[in-house]
Amino acid sequence: MSSDSKPIRILTADDHALLRHGIASLVGAEPDLELVAQASTGREAIEQFRLHQPDVTLMDLQMPDMNGIEAIIAIRSEFPSARIIVLTTYLGDVQVARALKAGARGYILKSRLAGELFETIRAVHAGQKRIPPEVAGDLAEHAGETSLTEREIEVLRRIAAGKANKEIAAQLSIAEETVKSRITSILSKLGANDRTHAVTIGIKRGIIDL
Repeated sequence: MSSDSKPIRILTADDHALLRHGIASLVGAEPDLELVAQASTGREAIEQFRLHQPDVTLMDLQMPDMNGIEAIIAIRSEFPSARIIVLTTYLGDVQVARALKAGARGYILKSRLAGELFETIRAVHAGQKRIPPEVAGDLAEHAGETSLTEREIEVLRRIAAGKANKEIAAQLSIAEETVKSRITSILSKLGANDRTHAVTIGIKRGIIDL
């Protein structure tokens, strides 16, 4: 870094203190990077962004009180030029697509953090997008498929929780026949053989989480 250039200011948001400390250690060793704030929840991430207005934000998707995607949407509605990189253990194409639609400009799998963090931060700060090849491939594989509706996702979540059709109908205040109809649609859209298979696909693709 030249003497007249400022370091890239970074906010990291993750509910695991160990990961935040790890990122702080990695960033601290780089002269052109500076960690200016940390957050452990989605709401805290928004507050810290307002306070510090960092150049790049590292955002976990799974956080208490407000998930990372909701936090990205909130930050970018207030600061449209915010550059946000998603950090996640999830490879599911639906999660990736939601994050990109919300305005994320980069995606790092936590298992690759040490190898890809600096390059991704610098690339996103320079205005580029960074998506790992296998993540891009997963997106392409499911491009053009009909996605589940919010109501179908509600049903799938309850199937994953072990609920029978009658229980699902009562919880959602709909007829049991409506539940059966939605399950038929879910199986068709996901290419699933049965309810259990649909849940497995739903988790793998990031449609639902347990």
